[in-house]
Amino acid sequence: MKLIVTRVVLALRRTKNWIVAQVLFAILALLRLLPAQGAIRVTERIARRVGPRTARHRLALHNLARAFPEKSESDREEIATQMWGHMSRLMAEYVFVDELIDIDPEGTNAGTIEVEGVERFAELRDNPRPFIVFTAHTGNFELLPIAAAKYGLDVTALFRPPNNPYIAKRLLAARRTHMGHLVPSRAGAAWHLANVLEAGQGVGLLVDQKFGKGAKTKFFGLDVQTNPLLAKLARHFDCEVYPARSIRLPGGRFRLEIEPAVTLPRDANGTLDVTATAQLLNDKVESWVREYPEQWQWFHDRWNIKHTLGTPG
Repeated sequence: MKLIVTRVVLALRRTKNWIVAQVLFAILALLRLLPAQGAIRVTERIARRVGPRTARHRLALHNLARAFPEKSESDREEIATQMWGHMSRLMAEYVFVDELIDIDPEGTNAGTIEVEGVERFAELRDNPRPFIVFTAHTGNFELLPIAAAKYGLDVTALFRPPNNPYIAKRLLAARRTHMGHLVPSRAGAAWHLANVLEAGQGVGLLVDQKFGKGAKTKFFGLDVQTNPLLAKLARHFDCEVYPARSIRLPGGRFRLEIEPAVTLPRDANGTLDVTATAQLLNDKVESWVREYPEQWQWFHDRWNIKHTLGTPG
């Protein structure tokens, strides 16, 4: 009997995931019927109305209140509402990614995407060696590996697939079209990335996600656990680590920035300090988020407080 119940539950879950995926795919197909910027603007307007009515909005406001206690309630509400617009744009931009990618590697034309730190792309490309680039869920972070590929830089990016397997399959196919090598964040991913670095190539990591058994650190002065993977890889391979971010600009444009390599903290014996490195990553991401708070995913349960709100993580 128990086995039958389990099978029924799994079948219902698969059915639900399939229905949700088909609805999303239908919405994206409708967007393709519109001009790119028009479709993206429509999506943003809808999201700014719908987002504040969801349970995730409550989590976003709670996170904002803890991160920015000095801001007024109306200011935090405005940041959260703008965030929904930015997140909806990110979804719609998947549909029109071919039209958005007008990076000029020669730097002679000002397109939709401007790149700051082009010389670092070129230097890493022309002098192959293991390196790590880290970023956060800000702006359209998906454009960073696309830009690297445009400049001929080989980067293997770690990503977390959506929980819905039907959406995950479609998203992975779309990403692989433009982003080069991708590694889903599941068992064995760390070994795969280590092999990439061992081969003298580059790895890209998102470092602002919740991690259950990570290094004990602070983010906006609040306790969090941070994935130690980057620090452990950097310690083992003694490789350079570069911060990079995407900034959404007015008029549907973007600025991608790859910053100089950071100096990683070491202990008294000269060994890379994993916890201090994890804190350095948090500090860098926090500085980005403080500059453009509306472009970060505040509905993400970074501080693991879902149990107090009854909100999905």
